[in-house]
Amino acid sequence: MRLSDVDQLFVPDAVAVFGASDREGSVGGMVFRNLLEGGFKGPCYAINPKYTEVAGQPCYKDLAALDKHVELALIATPANKVAAILDQCGEYGVRAAVVHSAGFSEHGERGAALQERLVEAARRNRIRVLGPNCLGVMRPSHGLNATFGNELARPGNVALVSQSGAVCSAMLDWSGPRRLGFSAVVSLGAAADVDFGDVLDYLALDPQTHSILLYVEGVRDARRFMSGLRAAARLKPVVVVKTGRHPAGSRAAKSHTGAWVGSSDVFRAVMERGGAVQVERLAQLFAAAQVFGSGRSLSSNRIAIVTNGGGPGVLAADRAIDCGLALAQLSDETRAKLEQLLPEHWSHGNPVDVIGDAPPERYRAAVDICLADEKVSGVLALVAPLASCDPTEFAKQVIEAAKKTRKPVLTCWMGETRVAEAHRLFSENGIPHFASPEVAVDAMSFLAEQQRNRKLLIQSPGPLSQQLAPDIEGARLIIEGVMAEGRKTLGTIEAKAVLSAFRVPTTQAVMARSPNEALMAAEALGFPVVMKISSHDIAHKSDVDGVRLNLSDAQSIRRSYTDLTERAQKLRPEARIEGVTVEHMVPTRAARELMVRVARDPIFGPVISFGAGGTDMEVLEDRALGLPPLNAFIIQTMIEHTRVARLMGAFGNMPPMNRQALSRILQRVSEMVCELPELIEMDINPLIGNDLEVVAVDARIHVNYRPSQQSLYGHMAIHPYPQHLIEHVPLPDGTDLTIRPIRPEDAQMEQVFVRSLSEQTKYFRFMQAIKELTPEMLVRFTQIDYDREMALIGVIEEAGQEVEVGVARYMSRPGGDTCEFAIVVCDECRGQGIGARLMRSLMQNARERGLRIMEGEVLTANTRMLALVKSLGFRIATDRNDPSVKLVSRVL
Repeated sequence: MRLSDVDQLFVPDAVAVFGASDREGSVGGMVFRNLLEGGFKGPCYAINPKYTEVAGQPCYKDLAALDKHVELALIATPANKVAAILDQCGEYGVRAAVVHSAGFSEHGERGAALQERLVEAARRNRIRVLGPNCLGVMRPSHGLNATFGNELARPGNVALVSQSGAVCSAMLDWSGPRRLGFSAVVSLGAAADVDFGDVLDYLALDPQTHSILLYVEGVRDARRFMSGLRAAARLKPVVVVKTGRHPAGSRAAKSHTGAWVGSSDVFRAVMERGGAVQVERLAQLFAAAQVFGSGRSLSSNRIAIVTNGGGPGVLAADRAIDCGLALAQLSDETRAKLEQLLPEHWSHGNPVDVIGDAPPERYRAAVDICLADEKVSGVLALVAPLASCDPTEFAKQVIEAAKKTRKPVLTCWMGETRVAEAHRLFSENGIPHFASPEVAVDAMSFLAEQQRNRKLLIQSPGPLSQQLAPDIEGARLIIEGVMAEGRKTLGTIEAKAVLSAFRVPTTQAVMARSPNEALMAAEALGFPVVMKISSHDIAHKSDVDGVRLNLSDAQSIRRSYTDLTERAQKLRPEARIEGVTVEHMVPTRAARELMVRVARDPIFGPVISFGAGGTDMEVLEDRALGLPPLNAFIIQTMIEHTRVARLMGAFGNMPPMNRQALSRILQRVSEMVCELPELIEMDINPLIGNDLEVVAVDARIHVNYRPSQQSLYGHMAIHPYPQHLIEHVPLPDGTDLTIRPIRPEDAQMEQVFVRSLSEQTKYFRFMQAIKELTPEMLVRFTQIDYDREMALIGVIEEAGQEVEVGVARYMSRPGGDTCEFAIVVCDECRGQGIGARLMRSLMQNARERGLRIMEGEVLTANTRMLALVKSLGFRIATDRNDPSVKLVSRVL
């Protein structure tokens, strides 16, 4: 199965440049000369009807005149000619193009119309297009410099993907003196077709790419972006710098790329859930390029700092704590060795100050001792160019120490003139080096953050149905009833009914439309009670002083009813006052006021926030955001990010709060967000928690109609685990077969399954000889994006353990209605109809996803598989390029 269809952007066999020219300053001319001078390994052709020769090479009128095979078209012509050129490319089998030309969506309505024509031509001809208005693409190992920038980047293992050509140029210029190399450089431009998701899909499985840097101004398609990001981050570090964090920057980014920018808080939550590291400044992106380009990783956040001066060590230690790093507690053995090595007045702790008169050998020994400590995951080496210090000799010693460990060693040789030679040596040997202790610590923190976020990435939350299934249908009927009345905001009783349908504990609320009704409700519920104003026109009761607490007698009930209604009418004369709700007063013993909020980001969809509750919540701004679906691990991480988490433990006479109950409520809220696409906003405030229970005391829910074309989970950036696809099927021998979507935790079972296959079955499935799945394949096969792909596994139970007996999967192709499938069944289970059952379930799911055509490749020798697909209605044809392969396809 092809996991990317943009390969020819990076490794084309032959390239044609439309608009190639000898004219001074011509973009097409610069692109063509860069191809010639970059050492491109295939033929490159100039296309321009105005010339017969460009840069000493023949120039052709069009592809018909050229009459040669071309895989990649580079287009630098006026914008109004691009669509016709793409039609020409489609006619001659070109499958990828880079449009350098400007004058599209960034130039108003006329440009937007031209861009729409470009996209239509690309889809009509099945061409993947990078751009328009982009610098281009570089693949240094292939000698491909398909840009109008400067010389080709040095080959290396870092990929750069940017929405700004200027940022690409700056990164390339910065990387030269530091001898940092790139596996690929991609300028997306307007990203009318190929976007972050497509490029990330390619880089995720690119063996030359070990880490990925992204410069992001805005995101068009959240699902594709998240899908590609998560696919890549599962396998290698991804670092993102995001602009437009403030209103002025947002406006500038929107005008530059035409993409939506979105909330900066939400984007950070997206990065955490996507397994990526977000940085705020371009200088930090440069730092990340160095540290991840070195190929080292941290196993924990515990580091050691070795310095020849106290001041730099203190600066680094302060910054480390700010960044969430921990100064490792050195082991007794390490401390004993340092006591023997260092003068009596050394720092006797971490940072390790070797004292300013230390020779290079003493410094090296201190670094070696710290690296040998199991409690130390990485070392930051700091040197100030003191009079007695030779920075170059110190650098040579640290380089040798770094060569003998897999732990990261980052360096900061402070100063300029006297440390220049040390910096050169570090660059030559691939040792990350930085100008200040703070920047060096930032770089180390990126390694730690990448490990933390990868733990969030691999979470695949399932439903809570095994505890107590929610009444989803009942909740939907309540919401539909509200919208049928022309309302978008649920009343208090309606909102609590929806919460109750999802098993969220709430206080019972009774509507009262007169003082007497309020008194009867209070008597029925039992004193003390709370009374709240009830009006669909008043979103926040605190705006009209609309709550009375701890009412404990009949007179206070009657008086409060009158006070509440009259005050609300005075402050909001236009509001329709329905009456009040009466609720039993939640005991305040050991209570903490919390808040849960759901909001709909315009790009990434629903976001859940948690923090301190009450009327001061907006001022305190104590909250943590999470992208649903959530599970207990993600929720625990969210809670720990808030200040109110410190109040949940025992202190004073307060027992610890019931955090398990809180976690269950947040999981239920996550279920609501997943299953109710009509839910736009929700506030549960306050959410009262104590040592026994957590109860939703007040709630506000805002709803709207789901777009008619939107799928059930189309409102979410991350597709939840599709629990509804689980099936139980009896096999002919009486065995129960469970068919279900694959999960990340199935990785070991999947590996055992592949190992158990015969060599012939493995060859038929993978079209190559393999013994087992590589770590990259294992991650890719089990940590899937349920939105654009599906893997259904068949499992049976043996000795209380699940055993995989077959798997069928498909992956949809971008921008179309076609998917490619693959299937394999264990050798011992043939003849029981498992393959047919898996395929029927897979085809049904593809149909429900809106896919129309399913295609695949089957080896001619695989007669059993050919018989299976024929029985399922697939059309079979021989591959014209390879007679040993049959192409099979079926309309779903």
